[in-house]
Amino acid sequence: MHSIDTPSPKKPKKFYQILYVQVLIAIAIGISLGYFYPETGEMMKPFGDGFIHLVKMIIAPVIFITVSMGIAGMNDLKSVGRVAGKSFAYFLTFSTLALIVGLFVSNIVQPGKGLNIDPTTLDKNQVTHFISEAEHSSLLSFVMNVIPKTLISPLSGDNILQVLFAAILFGVGLARTSEKSKPVIDFFQALSYPVFKIVELLMKLAPLGAFGAMAFTIGKYGISAVVNLAYLVLTFYFTSILFVVLILGAVARYNGFSIFKLLNYIKDELLLVLGTSSSEAALPSLMQKMENVGCSKSVVGLVIPTGYSFNLDGTNIYMTMAALFIAQACNIELNIQQQVVLLLVAMLSSKGAAGVTGAGFITLAATLAVVPEVPIAGMTLILGVDRFMSECRALTNLAGNAVATVVVAKWEGQLDKEKLDESLNRR
Repeated sequence: MHSIDTPSPKKPKKFYQILYVQVLIAIAIGISLGYFYPETGEMMKPFGDGFIHLVKMIIAPVIFITVSMGIAGMNDLKSVGRVAGKSFAYFLTFSTLALIVGLFVSNIVQPGKGLNIDPTTLDKNQVTHFISEAEHSSLLSFVMNVIPKTLISPLSGDNILQVLFAAILFGVGLARTSEKSKPVIDFFQALSYPVFKIVELLMKLAPLGAFGAMAFTIGKYGISAVVNLAYLVLTFYFTSILFVVLILGAVARYNGFSIFKLLNYIKDELLLVLGTSSSEAALPSLMQKMENVGCSKSVVGLVIPTGYSFNLDGTNIYMTMAALFIAQACNIELNIQQQVVLLLVAMLSSKGAAGVTGAGFITLAATLAVVPEVPIAGMTLILGVDRFMSECRALTNLAGNAVATVVVAKWEGQLDKEKLDESLNRR
């Protein structure tokens, strides 16, 4: 009798072979190099930028294939509209909550109080670039920016919303002609394997990217930049943690999973974002992980790419806190009506600047531009620490989109709860 060969189990990785351990070590080395040898640290910038460019190179194909195949596999196209509608309802609710939390904490802690800055002494020229970008982030220009020139042109760009728009149209076309389009669907299914293998290979370079980005940040801006505005930075980090643990934690618990277990499940992506200050760096692997945790391909494909532009909890907390910090530092008293106006403007401008590079600072510029009580030149006060706050913005945004994906999948009945529990409890 011939014995049946069974595949031998994979050997457990040694601790230094685990990605998040490698990224942690790389971050520590980068901080040390930037602190002790700042000029050398600044020279490491190409490693961080290069890694982010490599990841951006694969984002468009990942989104296009995932979304197209997810929609093509749906029996009822009405479910696409339902998923989109529920996603935007979730995004609007929690983006607004994030703005309110930022407003609430800023009024209690008042991180800018006592700085006594004279607004006339501030140099507006340092932030003219962001003001110029903000002028082009209106809702009209945003809508026009969503529509690509051709069906395939988004694949050669870095506009996530254009890729999503084209992928949805193509997916609907495949779904409506599923029998005749079977060769195309089979081709895309086969194409997904090498594309996600490329993602896996690129993630091996994550420690190098994290090292370069962190060495540059510390080398250029220095730890001293944080010390001067430490109260603001610490308040922002505290508020973001509060939002994730209490608000997102309550949402997770209501929907039958633990926020802490989910964060542990995506710890590789969180550390990657911490090292590179870019949530885009983790987008491809996050999409893959959310599928592996039990969310359907169609939900993952719709929620995460749109969430990267519309579900920016960390950015929203930052906007209200930064705006009130500037007002407090300049001894400008804002009454409750003015603060409500600020919140409403922030809600609109955050959607108008969605998809714009550096959306956090640009959105702040767009908000202050239409709230005359707060001097836009006050942005110079936080310019030096914005880089250190961007990590927290990106981490909170990533956590918010992971939670949103699981919740929307559950609402749609497209969540494998057993697979979710197994994945979260295994790690």
